[in-house]
Amino acid sequence: MKQSLVERLDKLERRLEEINRALAREDAVADLDHYRKLTREHAELAPLVQLYQSYRKKRQDIESARAMIDDPELAELAEEEVRHGRAQLERIEMELQRLLLPKDPNDERNVFLEIRAGTGGDESALFAGDLFRMYSRYAERKGWKVEVIGASPGEMGGYKEIIAKVIGKGVYSRLKFESGGHRVQRVPATETQGRIHTSAATVAVMPEADEVTDVVLNPAELRIDTFRASGAGGQHVNKTDSAVRVTHLPTGIVVECQDERSQHKNKAQALAILAARIKDKQIREQQSQQAATRKLLIGSGDRSERIRTYNFPQGRVTDHRINLTLYKIHQIMDGELDELLDALATEHQSEQLEAMAEAPA
Repeated sequence: MKQSLVERLDKLERRLEEINRALAREDAVADLDHYRKLTREHAELAPLVQLYQSYRKKRQDIESARAMIDDPELAELAEEEVRHGRAQLERIEMELQRLLLPKDPNDERNVFLEIRAGTGGDESALFAGDLFRMYSRYAERKGWKVEVIGASPGEMGGYKEIIAKVIGKGVYSRLKFESGGHRVQRVPATETQGRIHTSAATVAVMPEADEVTDVVLNPAELRIDTFRASGAGGQHVNKTDSAVRVTHLPTGIVVECQDERSQHKNKAQALAILAARIKDKQIREQQSQQAATRKLLIGSGDRSERIRTYNFPQGRVTDHRINLTLYKIHQIMDGELDELLDALATEHQSEQLEAMAEAPA
């Protein structure tokens, strides 16, 4: 194990001892907020430190076994213990490295999910609708809540565009690798000659920004226009300027909201989406810089890049970033995404471990 890693683990072990002493004090609960903070930190550090102590104990056991190799009567047993111990030590070290990987601060956040039809006309809008149903079904399985913020229906069904907020525990951690271009190959219902068509849709998964700390929206950099909402909604929607369009002048990002009858509510919703889009742009720019020296960046958010193909005639779904093909398209389209998402997360973790291994001591 690298010396720098050992030093870091020693430091975390000392920190856990400090927390244990603080929690054992009689006045520990006097400041409840501080107490909760310490208990959360304790819950994070305790498994890591316990594993590190197991690592040290295993090294001591190996050294003791090595000392017995010179004894003819114990040599064979000692050599076996050393081999077994080294294998265990390697597994523990890998787990320690995994636990030390930097955590994404956005992992526990809710997300804004945006799906837009791409090339393919009516078929792409139908596919965008299928993707939205897929994610909605997955959210149901996870016990998450899906709130549709805005939608533009396709002429034959599906959506030209749909924006939803997905609320729940660890939503971003599970969906963050879904941003990108999704392609479908299938025979459309309107195709009379049975020809396979290819169409596409884009998916954007953006962590919800904190109202104050994450993205500061300078009023001087915003242009806010109001207009009459179009589409369904009754007389009230059609007669008042309740719809809101917000333009962020530095980036050119435009957000429209017209689903609520209240102009105030539409404005608040538009600003929340705008903050999430700006935050997402910042994340993608940072990831692109980090990827400059890496062979792969999962979830880079490069939405011009095709990340996945859904081939209905062959019953397969292929994720091109990790060369994974699963022949279970109907289950996946029904929201059984864990196998795909787990594979993407594992590959990302492998990339992080590789980067850690390459980092100077």
